[in-house]
Amino acid sequence: MTSNSPPTVVLVHGAFADASSWAGVIAELQGHGVPVVAPPNPLRGLASDAAYTASVVAGIDGPVVLVGHSYGGAVITVAGTAENVVGLVYIAAYALEEGESLGELQGRFPDSPLASSLRTATYPVDGGGSAVEVSVVPEAFPSVFAADVPEEVTRVLAVAQRPLAAAAFTEPAAAAAWRSKRSWALVAGADNAINPEVERFGARRAGATVVEADGASHAVAVSRPKFVADLIVEAVRAVG
Repeated sequence: MTSNSPPTVVLVHGAFADASSWAGVIAELQGHGVPVVAPPNPLRGLASDAAYTASVVAGIDGPVVLVGHSYGGAVITVAGTAENVVGLVYIAAYALEEGESLGELQGRFPDSPLASSLRTATYPVDGGGSAVEVSVVPEAFPSVFAADVPEEVTRVLAVAQRPLAAAAFTEPAAAAAWRSKRSWALVAGADNAINPEVERFGARRAGATVVEADGASHAVAVSRPKFVADLIVEAVRAVG
């Protein structure tokens, strides 16, 4: 690792989204001169998604600040143990404990509206079998995922969403990188996809520096990119 390199920000999207959801945040970070990478998150399982993200991190020369949105927070919690990761930023995200699953963390709190707005489908896996994936019912997507985003945008996001393998909800985290790395967290105050109390609990447990985006939906990176980018820049400066 090149110690005098400025940290590179790696943005990990969550379920029911893709890397384009970071577009506004990327523009803000680039405006600050911050190196940034936004890889695809496969959304096929926590261990495999974290391994893929860790491989991206390993290909970066110098320190990395890992940023995760939603399920991406669980991914960076595991992938963040990579040696050159120097900070973690959780954006309306899950910050899991080692050995804990998404379902276990969510189960501590009342369900969000997302729980009743999912539909299932099957997809083929190696060996000729099949597995289950979940996505958000398109009609519910605007209110559940992106209530503060213009309707014409949410209509596009709803049909472009990427499903998450259902197994990801029960797969335990193999590590909790926040135990050894500095962390920051943004809580979306009007999140209908993840109960904001889940976000607050995980952030407090991780000892994160926390900011609240009052009235923000789960898609806070789309609706308030500057607010999100400002927290990431704060993290970059703190560890850089």
